[in-house]
Amino acid sequence: MSVEQVIDALRGRFADLDFSPQPLLVRPDGTATEQMWVRVPPERLVEVMTFLKENEEALFDQLVDVTAIDYLNFPGAEDRYGVIYSLLSLVHGHRLWVKCFVNDPDPEVPSVTGVWVGANWLEREVYDMFGIRFQGHPDLRRILTWEGFPAWPLRKDYPLRGQGEREQYEVVTRESA
Repeated sequence: MSVEQVIDALRGRFADLDFSPQPLLVRPDGTATEQMWVRVPPERLVEVMTFLKENEEALFDQLVDVTAIDYLNFPGAEDRYGVIYSLLSLVHGHRLWVKCFVNDPDPEVPSVTGVWVGANWLEREVYDMFGIRFQGHPDLRRILTWEGFPAWPLRKDYPLRGQGEREQYEVVTRESA
């Protein structure tokens, strides 16, 4: 079973979607890797991910990672954010990356915790660092910064030196501890 066959199965099941499959990496000599990524619209994400997990030709039984990219000022970018899901099929031994693109002012994608329970903390991290909300997430709150933190540190418009958060901590000395 190859990734191309998985993409063919996707096209067969979701004929109305343009997955725009592309190689994950093109080497400097112009050759592409065998690893591929596909584009999925947010409103169909859970449906496509369920198919990728349960279909016999795909069987992506492991969600390896969920991350995001801020495409602010990226040449040719049509969308502000890309939420990237890294999938692995242990049975077939192949990988696939699924990209879902969203925009400001309220970037939001549906949660895939109903498909892979392990998406819980991964989605929370993306929310905490990028401010991308996951609709239907069972416990969407910050895990790396504190509740009420006013910004999203991995967005490209976040200041390189921070926003003073290091200076706002109470100084603890031996005497006051």
